[in-house]
Order: sequence, then C-alpha cells, then structure tokens
Amino acid sequence: MNSIPDCPWQVLLACLLLTPWLLAGCGDGRPQRVPVSGRVLIDGKPLEYGFLQVFQKGNRSASAQIGTDGRFTLTTFDKNDGCVPGKHRVAVLALKSLSETKTQWFAPKKYANVVTSGLEIDVRGERNDVEIHLTWQGSGHDKPYIEGTEVGVHP
Repeated sequence: MNSIPDCPWQVLLACLLLTPWLLAGCGDGRPQRVPVSGRVLIDGKPLEYGFLQVFQKGNRSASAQIGTDGRFTLTTFDKNDGCVPGKHRVAVLALKSLSETKTQWFAPKKYANVVTSGLEIDVRGERNDVEIHLTWQGSGHDKPYIEGTEVGVHP
C-alpha cells in the first residue's frame, strides 16, 4: 500500500513556484545597501566633529557621525548598513550651536549644503577607503570659527 497520498497538481505547482522564494530567504524589502566607511579630512588633517550625509536621487539618504579621528561609517536604515550603490552627492555638516545667537563652524559653510559642497562619492560595492577632502582655502576663514547673529532682527 502506498503511504504517500495523491497530490493534486495545484498543490504540486504551488510548491514548485514557492521553492525559489523559500530558498532565497526573506529580504528586508529595502533597497540593496553596501557597507561604506572612510574619513573626512580638512586641509589634510582629520575633521574632528560633524556629520556626513550622502544623497542619491530616488533613494533614501545615508548619514554618519564623524569621529574625532575623522572616521565615519554610513547608515541608511540600520546602524552601519551602508548606502545604496551609485553616485551620491555629499554634505558635511560640521557645526555646533553654542547659543541662540552663536554657531561654531568646524568646516566652511559651503560643505553643509549638498548643492554648494561640490562633493561626490561613487559607490559600486563595499568600501572602507572613502576619503572626503575639505579645505578652508577660499572660505574667508583658516580654522574653526564662531558666527554670531542678532536675535529679533528680521531681514
């Protein structure tokens, strides 16, 4: 006597169609990301404070805190998961609010805006060697500076 029950063709077809999904495993439903890390330098020395953001049209941006040694590791969704492969425009936000009227800049303001920074990285796969080069040259400053604004003054 046969111990295997007859299997209708619909069940067999469903099993064949589902097998590739089961073998592939479950993804997180998010775009592919690759680990990316590196360092930010200003005039050849590590930038000691700030945040890095990378932007790619049509995808979520990735960001990282910059350590005192200038090192960073990008995060898009989960800590240190990297960024989506491709070309990314870069902004470096290296400022600290000291009070309601004073901001300390650790790098020139132009780098804080992706439109004016002029910075870009190309990510084709996992990278741990990205170097972002900044300079004070042409900014009107030669080192970190404090900028003040007047409270209650409207342009």
